[in-house]
Amino acid sequence: MKYKEKERMNRMFSVRSAFDRLRRKTLNRETGPGLHVLGTFRPLRRWFSPGTTRTGRRLLVLGIETSCDDTGAAVVDDLGNILGEALNSQTAIHVEMGGIIPPVARDLHKKHIASVVNSAIERADISPQELDAVAVTVKPGLALSLSVGLQFSKQFVKEHQKPLIPIHHMEAHALMARMTNRVEFPFLTLLISGGHSLLAVVKGVDDFVVIGKGLDDAPGEAYDKTARRLKLKLLPQCSGLSGGQAVELLARDGNPQAFKLHPVMSQIADCNFSFAGIKAWAQGAIEKAERENDIEGDGIIPNVADLCATFQYMVLHHLAKRIQRALLFCELTDLLPLKDRVLVLSGGVASNAFIRNGLLKMCSHYDCSIVCPPTRLCTDNGVMIAWNGMERLQLGIGIADDIDQLDVIPKCPLGVDRSAEVRHHAIKLPRIKLLDN
Repeated sequence: MKYKEKERMNRMFSVRSAFDRLRRKTLNRETGPGLHVLGTFRPLRRWFSPGTTRTGRRLLVLGIETSCDDTGAAVVDDLGNILGEALNSQTAIHVEMGGIIPPVARDLHKKHIASVVNSAIERADISPQELDAVAVTVKPGLALSLSVGLQFSKQFVKEHQKPLIPIHHMEAHALMARMTNRVEFPFLTLLISGGHSLLAVVKGVDDFVVIGKGLDDAPGEAYDKTARRLKLKLLPQCSGLSGGQAVELLARDGNPQAFKLHPVMSQIADCNFSFAGIKAWAQGAIEKAERENDIEGDGIIPNVADLCATFQYMVLHHLAKRIQRALLFCELTDLLPLKDRVLVLSGGVASNAFIRNGLLKMCSHYDCSIVCPPTRLCTDNGVMIAWNGMERLQLGIGIADDIDQLDVIPKCPLGVDRSAEVRHHAIKLPRIKLLDN
């Protein structure tokens, strides 16, 4: 009996080892070179209670995301497998309109949400009755967009008699790496997108300590407005790209030190973010270049690549300094372990390779690994909502008691705010090189 048991365990180890190698290759390919991928694939039972029902099957959660301009839906199981997903992006339409127009976003959500949800369920090869719960984004975001997802979800769960789990959009972004990279609590997370910038320690599924937050423009907003002022959508190589993608593309051929660096909030010893100053600098530099080159109308400045590269470097510099201070603050307050610390990057701006690689250089000085979900899971999607719902379902927290009373919350803080406490420590930052040259 002992021999048979030993033989069975050896076979399991052999299969697991092979699967680990495949998982590492997949994650390395999706996250890109230079990023640390923590560990290998391990069943989530190491962290969570077993997720089987009385029939022995896996738990299944449908996630629905409509907080801004993407309509997303996905079905995941409790091992983190994406069984089916679908996404309708409105990016191209809003780029042409010069920005996101809430009523237009709402109407496009209404037009596509049923087909997106149905596609995700069909690709998962299940029926709605096989779902264990539905999770939907209700906060924060555009009120008109959030309402479309919530109303659809209410009708869906009433029809199929399923529990509904309301989700905080930023919480979902932060927890995505728990599915893709098996990150354990606690960890530091930087959430940077078109509407948000947040730096927090994640101690549990619903336990966040905020140590840095946005004071004005979000980084993605600064990228989009700079791209619009540069008229990048007129360039053939930028056609159909978001503002952030267009700036990143052109910056690859530019010199990030072509302009003098203007550090933001360098005299303020906290971890809060401000991108309005960087945006204002870019606007001024563009106007100056246009005057010097007599450019009017649809003309584009000749040093556009250098300006994009310098703008992007200024964003990186600001983010790196805030994270550097956050890591030192966490040492002083025991919010994170002294060794093997983890920084999770998420949100649309986190998909920027230049930003990720620069932060990787900074974190390497503090025994901190960087984890970033695959690029397609950094931007808004249904997978992150489904996974957040799964974690809450397994813990039995946050499940709506009365769905008729549930409403959207366009502006909603996350966790406990300790950002003001950072400044009291007057943490000085040593200089760290962020560029290769």
